[in-house]
Amino acid sequence: MEQNELYPVFLKLHKLNVLIVGGGNVGLEKLSFLLKSSPNANVEVVAPDFHLEIKVLAENHPSVKLTEKKFKKKMLKKRHMVIACTDDLKVNKRVYDLSRKRYLICNIADTPDLCDYYLGGIVTKGNVKIAISTNGKSPTTAKRLREFFEEIIPEDINQMVENLNEYRKTLKGDFEEKVKRMNEITASLKNKE
Repeated sequence: MEQNELYPVFLKLHKLNVLIVGGGNVGLEKLSFLLKSSPNANVEVVAPDFHLEIKVLAENHPSVKLTEKKFKKKMLKKRHMVIACTDDLKVNKRVYDLSRKRYLICNIADTPDLCDYYLGGIVTKGNVKIAISTNGKSPTTAKRLREFFEEIIPEDINQMVENLNEYRKTLKGDFEEKVKRMNEITASLKNKE
């Protein structure tokens, strides 16, 4: 059986520099996805022209910069992460090849072989965030799982997280003792009825 070998990571996009190459519908989708999860993400979108909704997003998110130009390799300087989603496969491949030479992680939209990472489904309720991956096989399944988790995770879960965080601060003893105590308190979360 094939197994998902992706390693989930939660990136602090407000501390990183993200480049999106492409200003059309897919660029809009990628930018919207990033900003939904990380509203203060540092993102520059490069394209000869932009979908109107990308312009609106940029107006509402000061950390988003729009550069109305064709992609040039110098645009990869001082980047951490790159997404290419133009309608020109040659441009996308060039972005990928140049990113790899600079050890930048890169995602080429709808081209799994040219992706170092995928943008999966995400559920967010306050401080609780769950990422969902189908290993790039079925975005629709990830979407349905996201909807399922959004429905079953209680709206007040953030209050529980805050309370447990405050309680954790009061615990005495070494690390192992603290972990043991927190495990005892949260054991009821895995109700196996």
